[in-house]
Amino acid sequence: MKKRRRAFWHNFKFKYKLTITNENTLEEVVGIHVSKLNGVSVLLSAITVIFLIAAIIIAFTPLRNYLPGYMNSEVRELVVNNALRADSLQQVLTRQNQYIMNIQDIFSGKVSVDTVNSIDSLTMLRSEELMERTEAEEQFRKQYEETERYNLTTMVNTPLANGLIFYRPTRGMISSGFDVNKKHFGIDIAANPNESVLATLDGTVILSAYTAETGYVIQVQHAQNIVSVYKHCGSLLKKEGDTVKAGEAIALVGNTGEKTTGPHLHFELWNKGRALDPSKYIVF
Repeated sequence: MKKRRRAFWHNFKFKYKLTITNENTLEEVVGIHVSKLNGVSVLLSAITVIFLIAAIIIAFTPLRNYLPGYMNSEVRELVVNNALRADSLQQVLTRQNQYIMNIQDIFSGKVSVDTVNSIDSLTMLRSEELMERTEAEEQFRKQYEETERYNLTTMVNTPLANGLIFYRPTRGMISSGFDVNKKHFGIDIAANPNESVLATLDGTVILSAYTAETGYVIQVQHAQNIVSVYKHCGSLLKKEGDTVKAGEAIALVGNTGEKTTGPHLHFELWNKGRALDPSKYIVF
């Protein structure tokens, strides 16, 4: 074993001579004595120098911010301040939303002003009830507003509907017109299933029910003794006594009831017990 070790170290330390000679005169220009030990030492020294240079560059330049878990005091302070500001803005926005909803309830008569000491106390009492809109609700509201933005019809200057602006009850084509002789006291509008059914005028829901003949039906009482009727709905969104605005969704198009020929809306207008032709008052 000793002989092997001595042979190994002797071979490791054995020096070789590297010479550079002139090809023409065979004169030795440079001569270097090297060994394996010298080569390993030079390699380790080079690696150490490269590591030190890289460490100095990272430590004294902005590259240090990209190291995992490292963040200088300035960046850390900026992140903390931004987080605190975002939290404060969220709290302010939440209180503003609650304030607006409380004002709406006071104006609509749901909450009496005399029953609360201040808006702040009202906000605290109703904080659990005021829920933020979900993402699905926001998407539905955005889609509905885009599709119904230009659903306003022209104003009809007749003694019966003077100053009234009728909304088209739904989007579709008229499949059957108004015909008193056939006891068809309205029009049929072929539409896609689950299409929104809109209130044609401001009013109050006086009937929201289901009948075997006409399926889901809803009736709305409007100004100037006008009543609008919506039959064969797929589902109803309002109940009796609800106040609705013109253009507000009150039901969905369907195919309910016995006297139906597919997804459509049967729409009627009445005034003092007399059936009116909706096509004379609404542009379809």
